[in-house]
Amino acid sequence: MFKRFLICGLLLGFAASAQPAPATAKAPVWLVLGDSLSAAYGIPQSAGWVSLLQQRLAERGYRAQVINASVSGETTAGGLTRLPALLEHHHPDVVLIELGGNDGLRALPIARLRDNLQQLVSLSRKAGATPVLFEMMLPPNYGEEYVSAFTASFHQIAKLDRLALVPFLLAPIAADRDAFQADGIHPIAASEPKVLDAVWPTLEPLARR
Repeated sequence: MFKRFLICGLLLGFAASAQPAPATAKAPVWLVLGDSLSAAYGIPQSAGWVSLLQQRLAERGYRAQVINASVSGETTAGGLTRLPALLEHHHPDVVLIELGGNDGLRALPIARLRDNLQQLVSLSRKAGATPVLFEMMLPPNYGEEYVSAFTASFHQIAKLDRLALVPFLLAPIAADRDAFQADGIHPIAASEPKVLDAVWPTLEPLARR
């Protein structure tokens, strides 16, 4: 009798060990859809704020995979063209929309800027992702009326669609000429940690979820 119990126990043990282990939940995917400010223009990719974001998330125990789909010179129209394929390929949980600066530098009509941003938000949500909008700003030489309406567009869309709005990522270094490359637009590598610090308070709550 004892031998029969022993054999049954061993068989049950083997059967249990043969069962597949529970699948580990996939890390949430964060897709960054941005322009040169997120593409680490003029500096190593590893020094850009997006790469630093991935490092900080890992260091603080947050499971997230950050995919940088940013392209230097990108506009909201270009982002709209690329986003559907990116959503289909990566199935992101979060889409960080850092676009609009190049639209402003080209004096794109404000109505078109808003429409493009709205479509980026809608496409992200339809794909099951949480969109996050980045506030953008322009230099004052574009005229007070246009500059004001430009920045207000990001706040209006964020309020209307109840989005998290990341404050202008260059704000902490804007007054320091030495923080930028020779073009006066793109941060040097040493400034990128400050850029990350500027966006982190808005992004960390997404990681906590």
